[in-house]
Amino acid sequence: MDGKSGRGFSYDYPRPALTVDAVLVTREAAPRVLLIRRKRDPFTGSWAFPGGFVDANEKLADALRRELREETGLEIDEIEQLYTAGDPGRDPRGWTVSVAYLARVDPAQLKPIAADDAEEVGWFPIDNPPSLAFDHAMILGRARARIEDRKA
Repeated sequence: MDGKSGRGFSYDYPRPALTVDAVLVTREAAPRVLLIRRKRDPFTGSWAFPGGFVDANEKLADALRRELREETGLEIDEIEQLYTAGDPGRDPRGWTVSVAYLARVDPAQLKPIAADDAEEVGWFPIDNPPSLAFDHAMILGRARARIEDRKA
């Protein structure tokens, strides 16, 4: 409700669903990325970043931390926005916009466990990951570029 007229808001424009993705990359000489094997459609059995839909009135960073905790049991403090993906067709369920976050981590301090939407969880070479669901290969490329830029 808008608080004045007693009517709810109405929009003439379609709105996408909002999601978040966690790109966790190790701080190693040969960096690895954390992926989950999806338990549900779409892309059942495919590898993807941990992530999911943002709840109503939820901050993006809170949604990311919630999804990461639900799917892997991990708690991550330091994250940075990496990229916003919103091309039509990126998700077969409908129009979604995903805000991807990057976190550099020490894998020795993390013990991920598959839960919720994740059938399996694992670390993969950032330069040679398995085939990825959605547009996650493109997002991983952006993460690699960000990491390389920081080395220079």
